[in-house]
Formats: sequence, C-alpha cells, structure tokens
Amino acid sequence: MLNGENVFLRAVEESDLPQLMAWRNLPQLRKYFREYREINLPMQKRWFESIAANDKNTLMFSICHRETGELLGCCGLCSIHWVHRHAEISLYIGHREAYIDTDGYALDGSRVLLGYAFRQLNLHKVWAEIYAFDHPKKGLLHTLGFRQEGILRDHCFYDGRWWDSLLFSLLQEEFDKKEGDTA
Repeated sequence: MLNGENVFLRAVEESDLPQLMAWRNLPQLRKYFREYREINLPMQKRWFESIAANDKNTLMFSICHRETGELLGCCGLCSIHWVHRHAEISLYIGHREAYIDTDGYALDGSRVLLGYAFRQLNLHKVWAEIYAFDHPKKGLLHTLGFRQEGILRDHCFYDGRWWDSLLFSLLQEEFDKKEGDTA
C-alpha cells in the first residue's frame, strides 16, 4: 500500500472491476481514454488478468480514500521501459464522475504514484499523452511540474473533428526539486 495525504494506492482487485468498468463507460470520462468502445465485464476481466495482474511492464493501482477505504479511481504506470527507465502515467478519478477532481484526490494520487516511480522504481522519466481537449489533465500535469515536449498532429477523431495529442514529461530531478527530495 502506498500512502498519500488523503488517498492510498493498492493493487487493483477483482472486486474493483465492476466499478472501474462503470466509470470507464461513462461518456464524459471515456472521451479522454484511448479505449473508445463500451467495455463489458468479460473485457474488464481480460484486462485485469492480462495487464493489471500479469504484465511486468504495467503497474496498476486502485486509488482509495485514506479514511474510508472507498474506491475513488485508478492509476498506474504503463509501458514501463526498464532499461531506459521511463513509463507512461495513467490516472482518473471516477468518484462523483469527476475524471480529474477538485477535491485533490487526483493530485494526491499522482504525487504518490510519481514518488513510487522515481524513488522506489528508480525511473528517470514519466510521460503522458493526452488529447488537446483534455484540459482537466493538462492542468493537473502542469501542477505536477510536467512540461509539454511534443505534439502528434490530428491524432484523435472526437466530436466530429481531428484533435492533436500532446506529449508531456517529468524527469526525476524535476520531481525531486518540486516535491522536495525525501528519499
């Protein structure tokens, strides 16, 4: 278990899957995800068995409220490259259908996840790809100290038009400087 101020991260459990599936199917959240289809429970279980539980290059966590244990969302490090020491961050808050909430759960969960990535896994860089219309996550990434480093032009078709994908990254030394090196 990884503890933050208001949340803790724990391994995704099979009992989390129905709630995670329900959140992932909400149109107002799904528009931000690469998986554009409605997913059903067998699909969610296949993801859990093949990726969350068995892919050595993916570490997924349930975000839970620190006091109540209530499931709030999901986060993880994906496409981990152990030689080059980088990974893609994944995170959403499903609680109250927030996506990136104003209660601070996404920020706290991100800080815990990044601390784990940099201080325990010794990753050098964590990166993110978001769609240009994803203003909530863009704001979160900026707050965390991520810097935009690239654009994939016309990379996503949504709501009748083409959108760019934006690439962001955060280096270990940037995180340590912003958060204070408590290693």
